[in-house]
Amino acid sequence: MKIRIQHRTTYRYKEPVSFGPHSVMLRPREGHDLHIESSILEISPAHNIHWIRDVNGNSIAKIDFLEPADRLTVFSEIVLRHYDSNPFDFRLDAGASTYPFIYPAESKSELAAFTQILYPKDTAALSAWLKPFWSPGRSIGTIDLLQNLNLHINRTLRYQWRGDEGVQTPAQTLGLQSGSCRDFATLLLEACRTWGLAGRFVSGYMLCEAAGAGGSSTHAWAEVYLPGAGWKGFDPTSGIVTGSQHVAVAVSRDPEKAAPISGSFVGPADAFLGMDIDVRVS
Repeated sequence: MKIRIQHRTTYRYKEPVSFGPHSVMLRPREGHDLHIESSILEISPAHNIHWIRDVNGNSIAKIDFLEPADRLTVFSEIVLRHYDSNPFDFRLDAGASTYPFIYPAESKSELAAFTQILYPKDTAALSAWLKPFWSPGRSIGTIDLLQNLNLHINRTLRYQWRGDEGVQTPAQTLGLQSGSCRDFATLLLEACRTWGLAGRFVSGYMLCEAAGAGGSSTHAWAEVYLPGAGWKGFDPTSGIVTGSQHVAVAVSRDPEKAAPISGSFVGPADAFLGMDIDVRVS
């Protein structure tokens, strides 16, 4: 499948302000299932740019601006080919086909950070919510367990677009019975970690319209590490296992560290007028 992604973000200010260093994560993660054919990144005002790969292998453009401005614009256009057409074309190791299971010794230390709970104060509420899915002494197919959770979030919680920064905690999402895609992904992520599974947050794009999202936009989901299959994506906003309609850009243990654009400005406290985002995926 050939996919074009156009993403324009514009920050508006009532007067020229100075910009601190910015990080831009808009370049998809290449691999055996995804190849980038062409890439354009246009940024204004005048700037210097250099690229790095972070500890998670994300491609990050580091931006140092050279002049003040009353507008900051970031435009990215990516054309890529996606080869992962069947999201269920994988095999789990025999020992991981049913839950609970133990990660092999050779990967356990590598995955340790991804099993750590991010919101310990929410553990009690999350554990109570998870009781119908699995309880000690029971055995269940690993994929069945994860997809049951994925579908339950999709079917019982209300999608709510949020322009606010950051994510809701799992307890907040359960209390409100609603959230954005990044809130649902965080809820699934922490649920998996409560079960001792390694999970990470993913930000990127979705080709077809996410449930209730109202059109093309950035998207978020979670990946769980399954022996034999590797990192497998689960999208609780849509209730599906991720495939060729999902394009991953950034992964992180912490959802707060996967923002497409981050940075600061120096100017009057009321200088910021707003932000416009236009994303087209075709």
